[in-house]
Amino acid sequence: MSKDVVEDMRWHKEKCVNDDVIRHPADATAWQEFDKENDWFALDPRNVRLGLASDGFNPFGNMSTSYSMWPVIIFSYNLPPWKCMKEPLLFLPTLISGKNSPGNDIDVYLQPLIN
Repeated sequence: MSKDVVEDMRWHKEKCVNDDVIRHPADATAWQEFDKENDWFALDPRNVRLGLASDGFNPFGNMSTSYSMWPVIIFSYNLPPWKCMKEPLLFLPTLISGKNSPGNDIDVYLQPLIN
């Protein structure tokens, strides 16, 4: 990682503006509550806070084909808002593909990632 990215990993603690406007997850009540409940984690701003997102799509563009792809993307919330969703800083740990969407069984596919 570049030096800029390493320095930006502390942005949420050192440079985030707290003016009651939510521009970043660090501005939200949930982040502050997490910090209160896990003060040991909040002490070091370099502790990585990750977000996980997934959404399915039909790769062939043909809705009559029963095949779907579900990319699972991980991103770091430590970075400033103008960087945390940029392509070079996103991670694709798994790609769920198959005839059906994973539905409620998505946890089975995510288990290796969680471990």
